[in-house]
Amino acid sequence: MPSPESRSAFLHLVLLFLVYLLHVGSSAAATTIGITYSSTSPDATANATAAANTTDTSAPSLPPDRVSAAVYALKIPAVRISDPTPNSVRAFLFSNTSLLLSIPNTLVPSLAKNRSVATAWLFQNVIPFHPRARISAISVGNSLLESNPDAVDLLLPAILNVDSSLRDLGIHHISVSTTFSFVSIMTGAFPPSSATFEKPLLENLIRPLLDFLKSANSSFMVNIYPYNLYRLKCEIPLGFALFQNEAFMYRDDLVTGARYWNLFDMMVDSVVAAMAVAGHEDVPIIVAETGWPSSSPDKTELDANADYAEMYIRGLLKHLRSAMGTPLRKEGVAEAYIYELVDKEVKPSGDTGRSWGILYPNLTRKYQHRLEFSCAYSLVHCGDTVVSLLLLIAFAIWMICYVPVYTD
Repeated sequence: MPSPESRSAFLHLVLLFLVYLLHVGSSAAATTIGITYSSTSPDATANATAAANTTDTSAPSLPPDRVSAAVYALKIPAVRISDPTPNSVRAFLFSNTSLLLSIPNTLVPSLAKNRSVATAWLFQNVIPFHPRARISAISVGNSLLESNPDAVDLLLPAILNVDSSLRDLGIHHISVSTTFSFVSIMTGAFPPSSATFEKPLLENLIRPLLDFLKSANSSFMVNIYPYNLYRLKCEIPLGFALFQNEAFMYRDDLVTGARYWNLFDMMVDSVVAAMAVAGHEDVPIIVAETGWPSSSPDKTELDANADYAEMYIRGLLKHLRSAMGTPLRKEGVAEAYIYELVDKEVKPSGDTGRSWGILYPNLTRKYQHRLEFSCAYSLVHCGDTVVSLLLLIAFAIWMICYVPVYTD
């Protein structure tokens, strides 16, 4: 039989290895995966967000409690509410659902000029529910510069006023930022190492914004739609945009030596590289919107179909749960929100518009396979190798501790 000392040393090594496995397993849940819900805003346009805060009074609105029930049923840990109302926030009281609230674009000018407007908005949508509702962040506007390029001088003052109002109210854990559209701020996506922010925008807004985000421990928020870039760049293979890991379906960045197997990572790393040029490569990134349309009224958009939409969303979820990150950011994005929860029955233009939801308007599932958002899923299902190793370790412990060793 082994000596007590050797048994103790072996068991100590086993425990250290188990701690390491638990650490690896927990890192798989590093990216919070959520969904975007908008009860009144119109369907995404070509950029999927330009008019995201315009109210469509003709569109029926689902009761917020039904929406929250659907979120719970799908085990979605985070929700981005693009047009928050007191009722929509109240529906998530006493839940474990993290909320990202977006302030409508129309309020940004008044927020920039008067802090009392920020305080009034917070008293309506945050204060009555804090901390019973888990509000983690606030986005001041959403892709505002696409619809109003002249608002570049308004965004940072508006953000600072909202942030100062939160601090004055004694709330320090809700971060404040704004959301950009990828195509409106980036010079390109490939190679990622050469990507930069648009020059006038970099100096006038993004660099001072990154300074604030760094000091406030907040995140850079961006909408990333591989579908839109795929349509703009005919040389991009469809499978590369849909997370299809096929042979030779990759792109190499010769400057960094990074190899990219999907368009999403390439777009994220373009933002990472541009932030590094601006001097803040370590600011967390939140993908506030991403998705693939399941239908379009434009008959030329043949790739806007349910099969490809499901392929993209499932591929994205699997990729984010894998904790592989991106070549330039191993921890990956901090959060990612799929656009969107529910298809809209009525669009402002009166036609059907593109459909992005994972649910139909009656809250039934659109896709055949279950979409797994929860971190618990990744911890249970991503570890076949870990389970095998644990069984092997258990067998080794049994052999060392309980099986006698005979010598001649």
